[in-house]
Amino acid sequence: MLRPKPFHFLFFYLFLVLNVYAQDKGNVMPLKKIITEIEQQHQVNFNYTEENVANFLLLPPKSSLSLEQKLQYLTRKTNLSFENLGNKFINIYKKNNDSKVICGYVFSNIDKKPIENANIHLNSITHITTDSNGYFEFEKGSKNIFFISHVGFMVKKITTANLDSQNCLKIILEPEITELEEIKTNPILASGISKNSDGSFEIKPKKFGILPGLIESDALQTMQQIPGVNSIDESVSSINVRGGTHDQNLFLWNGIRMFQTGHFFGLISVFNPNLAHTISIYKNGSSPFYGESVSSVVAISSTPETTEKNSFSAGINMINADIYAKYNLSKKSYIEISGRKSITDFVETPTYKEYFNKVFQNTTITDFSQNQNINYKSDKEFDFYDATLKYVQKLGLKDQIILDLITIQDNLKVFQSADSYNINKSEDNILRQQNYGGNLSWKRNWNSLNTTKINIYNSSYELLADQKTTTGNQIVIQENTVANNGINLENNHTINSKFSFHDGYQFNEIGITNLEQVTNPDFYRKTKDVLRTHALILEGRYNDTISRVILNAGIRLNYIEKFKKYIPEPRIQFNYGFNKNLNLELLGELKSQNSQQIIDLQKDYFGIEKRRWIISNNTTIPIQRSKQISLSLFYKKNDWLLDIENFYKKVNGITTASQGFQNQLEFVRTTGDYEVLGTEFLIQKKMNHFLTWLSYTYNNNNYHFSNYEYPSFPNNFELIHTISWAGSYEKNNFKIALGTKWSSGRPKTSPDISKIDLSDPVLVYNKPNNTNLNIFSQVNLSSTYKWKMPNGIQYKLGISILNILNRKNEISEYYRISSLSNSIEDVETFSLQRTPNLSFRVSF
Repeated sequence: MLRPKPFHFLFFYLFLVLNVYAQDKGNVMPLKKIITEIEQQHQVNFNYTEENVANFLLLPPKSSLSLEQKLQYLTRKTNLSFENLGNKFINIYKKNNDSKVICGYVFSNIDKKPIENANIHLNSITHITTDSNGYFEFEKGSKNIFFISHVGFMVKKITTANLDSQNCLKIILEPEITELEEIKTNPILASGISKNSDGSFEIKPKKFGILPGLIESDALQTMQQIPGVNSIDESVSSINVRGGTHDQNLFLWNGIRMFQTGHFFGLISVFNPNLAHTISIYKNGSSPFYGESVSSVVAISSTPETTEKNSFSAGINMINADIYAKYNLSKKSYIEISGRKSITDFVETPTYKEYFNKVFQNTTITDFSQNQNINYKSDKEFDFYDATLKYVQKLGLKDQIILDLITIQDNLKVFQSADSYNINKSEDNILRQQNYGGNLSWKRNWNSLNTTKINIYNSSYELLADQKTTTGNQIVIQENTVANNGINLENNHTINSKFSFHDGYQFNEIGITNLEQVTNPDFYRKTKDVLRTHALILEGRYNDTISRVILNAGIRLNYIEKFKKYIPEPRIQFNYGFNKNLNLELLGELKSQNSQQIIDLQKDYFGIEKRRWIISNNTTIPIQRSKQISLSLFYKKNDWLLDIENFYKKVNGITTASQGFQNQLEFVRTTGDYEVLGTEFLIQKKMNHFLTWLSYTYNNNNYHFSNYEYPSFPNNFELIHTISWAGSYEKNNFKIALGTKWSSGRPKTSPDISKIDLSDPVLVYNKPNNTNLNIFSQVNLSSTYKWKMPNGIQYKLGISILNILNRKNEISEYYRISSLSNSIEDVETFSLQRTPNLSFRVSF
C-alpha cells in the first residue's frame, strides 16, 4: 500500500535536518586547530597565549574564504580581537583586556628577521622571552618602562606610558658590532704566525715564537720563511716575492709608504721588532685599497687591537741597542715611543765584522785600484738609528685620532788616504740613506654599522753619496730623493651578518729628483718628475659561515693625471670550506706601479746601495702592470697542516735597468716582461711542545724582451727549487729552533771564451743566464729563555748562529776586464760566514 505524498515529504525533511545537525556537531573544532589550518593555508603566523584560545569549539570557516574574511568570522564567533600585521603575523587577544595588554614583535635591523629568545625585562626579577616569530606580550602594570636585550644586539629601552595597546609594537634592535679576531690556522711556521681566510699571512710579534737564526721577530727576516718569498742576496733590501724585484713590493708602516726597508744596507730591517703589533703579508689577492705595487704587500700596524697597560723595555744585541715605552696619558689617550741605534760607534763585535765583510765586498769601499806607485789606506765609520712616535686620542664614544711619526737613517763615512810619489792626499767620503714619514688619521664610528677613516700621510726619502778621489782630484756627488704624500678616505658599511661593502678614494702625489754632479771633468745633471694619481675603490665582502663560503671582490680605478690614463685593477679572494678540515682558495688580482728602482752604473753610490728611484714616463719607462692568479688547497686536522698552492704571474713594463744585469745587458736599455709559473708546498706537524715543518717552492721564471737578440731567457731572480726545513721546541719560557735552507743557484752569464782574444780581451758573453751558480745551503740555530722576577721585571736572553757549518755560499758572480793585468777577472760575492749574535732584554 502506497503512503501519501505529504508523508514522504515530511520524512525526507526530517532525515535531512537530522543529517545536517549530525554533520555540524561532528565538524566542530578547537580554535587552536582552526588557527593551525589557517597558518598552513595562508602562510601566516598567529601569536597568542594559551588561555586566550582555550575552551573555544566552533565550526571552521570555509576554506574558500579569504584570510580577512576568515578573521572576521572568527571575531564574530569568539569575541576575540585578531590583529593582522601585513598578512604575515596575526596577534590574538581578548577585547575586554585590550587596555591592559602590551604586545610586540622584535626584529633585527641587519636582515629584518624576527629575533627569537630576546629577553623582555619588566623588573629585577620578572622577564619573558620572544617566540620564534619575535612576538611577546604581557599585562600592562604600574611599570612604565621595560628593556629588551639579546646577545649581539644593543639593549633597547621602551616607555609604555603613552602606548596604544590596541596595536602591537614593532621593535628594531641594532646589532652590537664587536671586532672579533678572525679564526686563523695558528700557528703556522711558528707561534704568532697565522694564515687568514683572505690568503694573507699575519705575524703578531708580541706572540712570536722562534724561527731558525732569529732571536727577534724581525718582520722582513720572518717573511722570508714563507714559501715563495726569498732574498737573492740575504738582504732585507732585496726581497723577491714570486720572482719580483724588491721595489715591486709595497711596504707600509701605519699607512706610510717606506722607500727604505733595511739598516746596514739590507742586513737588518728598519722596523723595530719590539714595536709592531700586526704584520700582514699578501703575496696575491690583496685588497683594492692597496696600490702602487705589482708584487707583494707588507702592511705593518703598530696600533694595538685592545687597550694595553703602561710598559717599558730596553734591549741590546751585538749590532744595536733599543728602548720602547708606552704610557697612558688618560683613559682615552696614550703615547708610544721607540728608538734604536747601532753600537758600532763603541765596539766592533764579531757580528758587526761579519756583516761588514758581507755588505762591502766587491765595492769601491774595499776594492781600490792597486798600483805599485800608490799606497791606499782606508778607515770606515758606520752607524744607524731609527725612532718612532705614536699618539692616540679618543674623542667621545665615536671618534679617534692617531698620529704616527717615523725616522730612519744610515750613515757611512770613509776616510781614504794615498801616498803617491811621496805626496799624501786624504779625503772624507759620505754615504747617507734616510727615510722620514708621518701619518695623521681620524676614524669615526657613525653607528654600529658604518665607519669612516681618513688619513693624511707624507714620506720623504734621500740617498746621498759624496765621493772624492785621492788621485784624480775628482768629486762625485749623487743624490736621489723621493717626496710622497697623499690622502686616503675609506668607508665601511655592514649590510647584514653576511655582507658588507667598503668604498673609498685615494689621492697620491710622488715627486722624484735625481742629481749628479762631477768635477774634473765638469758634469751636472738634475731631473725632477712628479706624478699625481687618483683612485676610486669599491669592495664587497660576503661571509656565510653556514655554507662555508667567503668571497671578497673589488676594483680599484686609477687615473693618472699626467698621462690622462685610466687603469682598472680588479681583485678577488674566494674561500670555500668543503668541511672543517679542507679549504679551497682562489686568489686573483691586476695591479700597476708608477715608480721603480734602476741601476745606472754598478759603482754608483760606492757600489753599495746603487739603486735609485725613478718615475715612469709612459714611454721608455713604462707603467709596470701585473696579473696573477693562484689556486690552493689547505688541509688541517689533528695538528697536521698541509698547504699546496699553484700560481701564475706576469709583469709587463719592466726595464733592463731595473733588473741588476751585470752581463751584456748592463748598458742595454729596453723594456719587456717576466712570467712566472710555480708551486708552493708546506707540510707541518705539531706534537705537544714540538713543531716541525717542511716547505718546497718551484719557480719557472723567464724574461721576455722582444726587441733584444735573445727574446727569452731565465730571470735573474729565478730559484727553480727551494727547500726549507725547521724544527722548534717551546716549553714554558724556553724556546729553541734549528733549520736549514737549500736552493738551486741563481742564473749567471758566462763569457764565450772561444770568441775572446786573450791578448787584448774584450768581454763576449754567451746567451744571458745560460748557467747557474752552485747550490746554496745554510743551517741556522736560535734559542731564547725568559724569566720573571717577583718585582714584576722580566728578562730575556737570546742567542743565534747563522750558517753554523760556515759554508761558503756564492750569491753572485760576474766578469770584468782588469785594468792592472789586462785579463778577464771573475768577481764572486759570498753570503755571510758563520755569524753569532747575542741579545738581552729587560721589560716591565
